[in-house]
Amino acid sequence: MIDYEILKVIWWLFIGVLLIGFAIMDGHDMGVGTLLPFLGKDDNERRVMINSVAPHWDGNQVWLITGGGAMFAAWPMMYAAAFSGFYWAMLVVLAALIFRPVAFDFRSKLEGASWRGNWDWALFFGSAVPPIIFGVAFGNLLQGVPFHIDETMRPIYTGNFFGLLNPFGLLCGVLSLIMSVFHGANYLVLRTEGALQARARNTAFLTGLLSAVLFVLGGVWTYAGIDGYVATAGLDPAGPANPLLKTVEVVSGAWFRNYADLPVLWLVPALGILGTIGGALMIRANRAGLAFVLSSIALLGIILTPLVSMFPFVMPSSTMPQAGLTLWDCTSSQLTLEIMFFVTLIFLPLVLFYTSWAYRVMSGKLTSSYIEKNSHSLY
Repeated sequence: MIDYEILKVIWWLFIGVLLIGFAIMDGHDMGVGTLLPFLGKDDNERRVMINSVAPHWDGNQVWLITGGGAMFAAWPMMYAAAFSGFYWAMLVVLAALIFRPVAFDFRSKLEGASWRGNWDWALFFGSAVPPIIFGVAFGNLLQGVPFHIDETMRPIYTGNFFGLLNPFGLLCGVLSLIMSVFHGANYLVLRTEGALQARARNTAFLTGLLSAVLFVLGGVWTYAGIDGYVATAGLDPAGPANPLLKTVEVVSGAWFRNYADLPVLWLVPALGILGTIGGALMIRANRAGLAFVLSSIALLGIILTPLVSMFPFVMPSSTMPQAGLTLWDCTSSQLTLEIMFFVTLIFLPLVLFYTSWAYRVMSGKLTSSYIEKNSHSLY
């Protein structure tokens, strides 16, 4: 059997990979949907934008479902605390995700400008809201979530939906949205041409620089104004799933301790900064493929930064610090983690191979003339 402590770290990495996979793969789909009412100046241009992501958007959304399922199986206590505490936020995300497939399928059923315009805004809502909510969630994790654990080991959330919408949480939500738009605009430059491509290129350049500024601002805010959490005693990496066995203190600058202890970790936020700035410069230099790769790297760095900063915490508690969940004390049994590990080793490479193949087969430029010739078979 694989050592229990190693399995816990492996599943921390796997869940991070799933979150990053969702951000990269579905992030550019949502970025395109967010830009739809603004970059597309006529119906043909908007159909070009929609059909650039049409073959893949539903498959890419599975990364989110898989991530939620992995949390349920690997971190059941965190799943219970997060999905009950963030219940209303999750409902908003679910409503937005329902709008997306409906908008994709119904938009082209009728040719009326009003009909299609309304579905364009529905697609905008379904694409812009999830990145904002997910960013807000990360911002609240860094601040600590108001929950405690009772005598029956039930996590009980004591906050509310509007409490999540605090200034730092909103900053993280805006960063998440702008980063998604940056990634989506890079993808549009790859798939389009002419005036639409030029508008997408300008948008990518501006949002890339803005993403870098917001990311740095979030880091400065975290350092200067947000206290972190440190487990001072009782935390056993190979111990049972009982968060109440440890002692936790609230410490100023705690989220930067891991970087001080292991300076090589500074490479993680550096990827976020260099990826955003580099992607903006590459898109300006007409290197769209490299710009898309760099925006993917930026997403990797931006998502990994809070995960590395909080390690080993995965969901700190602001009202009962001792109850804060770490990867050491909120995981499933060793047998469960081991079975899932081998299943993931088999299926994750297959998913990556199939996704790569699908993108390669359905690559190339989309034009207005192509949309007109295939008007009845495309979205």
